[in-house]
Amino acid sequence: MNKAKRAAVIAGNWKMNKTPSEAKALIEEMKPLVAGADCSVVLCVPFVDLPAAISAAKGSNIKIGAQNCHFEPSGAYTGEISAAMLKELGVEYVIIGHSERRTYFGETDVTVNKRTRAVLDAGMTAIVCVGESLEQREQGITAELVSMQTKIALGGVSAEQLKRVIIAYEPIWAIGTGKTATAEQANEVNAAIRAAVAEVYGADAAEALTIQYGGSMNAKNAAELLDQPDVDGGLIGGASLKAEDFSVIVKAASR
Repeated sequence: MNKAKRAAVIAGNWKMNKTPSEAKALIEEMKPLVAGADCSVVLCVPFVDLPAAISAAKGSNIKIGAQNCHFEPSGAYTGEISAAMLKELGVEYVIIGHSERRTYFGETDVTVNKRTRAVLDAGMTAIVCVGESLEQREQGITAELVSMQTKIALGGVSAEQLKRVIIAYEPIWAIGTGKTATAEQANEVNAAIRAAVAEVYGADAAEALTIQYGGSMNAKNAAELLDQPDVDGGLIGGASLKAEDFSVIVKAASR
């Protein structure tokens, strides 16, 4: 982390877990554990949990995010949620392009760009996910791939809007597998993402951009990963469902 240049952000991705009552209970448990953190704390919860989560987090330093949104403002898109709907609820962050969305629900680089722009146009912050498969890593194309994903995702995004973008590097091979990129590997890819942003927006904008690591960061490895100069936080999966574990990661980012 380099807090002198950019914000550190720890964001939990609850995926498809927790009912509204369970969400309220977990946030109540988390609030005293993360109070006073020297980093931004975000919880991205299922759509049905959003009202309960926003209510439970009110008055605390925890911000609430969604896990996806549609790129159209309205229309015949059964089961989808628009950016305006999320904004009116009080949502501040939205995860876009998570590998599970790309793998299971047909998300592409093009739709990731559309969703990113919809989130930004609504005044929220987009957490844009990029990352490679194990096969792509073994082919030696990780840097090229994540650079391309980043540039496509940011197509049409203004320099001013970029201030409300977080990039999350999440190697697909390290999500939910127990495998984790080494701290050096994570930093190397985050640096490649920053270089790609610099090509489009300039060095100053790239240096100000928060780039998280999102591949199985947990209470045990968070400190080592966050010690890397280009790792500015984490997008946390399973560990964000346990108050104590999540608070350990927040504390590591607060040093």
